[in-house]
Amino acid sequence: MKSPVQPSLYGLVAEFVEPKDLLAAVNEARNASYSHMDAYTPYPVEGLAEKLGMRSNAVPLITLLCGIAGGTIAYGMQYYSAVIDYPLNVGGRPLHSWPAFVPILFELTILGAAIGAVFSMIFLNGLPRLHHPIFETPFFTARNASRFYLCIEACDPQFDESKTRALLEKQSPAIIWEVRS
Repeated sequence: MKSPVQPSLYGLVAEFVEPKDLLAAVNEARNASYSHMDAYTPYPVEGLAEKLGMRSNAVPLITLLCGIAGGTIAYGMQYYSAVIDYPLNVGGRPLHSWPAFVPILFELTILGAAIGAVFSMIFLNGLPRLHHPIFETPFFTARNASRFYLCIEACDPQFDESKTRALLEKQSPAIIWEVRS
């Protein structure tokens, strides 16, 4: 009879009572050259994202580019239909009457930007993520409403289970969990 396969280690999660303790633990982990970390908090903690090393994302740029593309497509579509494909001289007005194009131009610019923002946010966040190993830990139940958590992932080049556990224990967490994948 085969023995069941032991799940591999995803990382270590330390629970802290105060946000300042979490920030101190993140600082210590950064000083120890850990780079694959994540934090879970019940509310935003000032400066946590910067200390975790999160960079700005590309959502604003993608939103801008999609808005420009939407506006360009709207203007080009109207220009083509009014000037090239079906020119209609109504009352001696010019065929290329750009003020008449502005409402559709505005609407499709906003539509393109909104679609670009939504889909780039979803894609860049790695969604949809139907399962993550961290979901199996006890702190994803009722406990996480008032505590602060730091997860150091095993894929980090500096990760050694005993050294990482010792680093986290120096920060005096309430508890340390092993997360298995």
